Amino acid sequence: MSKQNSGLTEAYSYILFALTEPLHGYGIMQQVEQTSQNTVKLGPGTLYGALTNMEKKGWIETAESDDSRRKNYQLTTLGKKVVAEEVTRIELLHKAANNSLEKIKGKNHE
Repeated sequence: MSKQNSGLTEAYSYILFALTEPLHGYGIMQQVEQTSQNTVKLGPGTLYGALTNMEKKGWIETAESDDSRRKNYQLTTLGKKVVAEEVTRIELLHKAANNSLEKIKGKNHE
């Protein structure tokens, strides 16, 4: 795993996951809430700070839009790589968590 996405916050992960298609800020906020089952709610300051940072890192870029009033964002090639690495990281974490839970349950039954 590269250092590109080391230390992604939960909010950053959800924002990147939301950008599987071009979206504007409000659309990203809605998608994050829906995908996280309302456990992650982004305020405008948090969202636009994250988007600015992600643009600087080269993970996202402005997308073409029919609506000139809204700025849409999309993943770059690097951003897609970061998403793939984050999914792998989460899968490994999930596996470790399940292994730990199985060990805990096993000890409780002894």
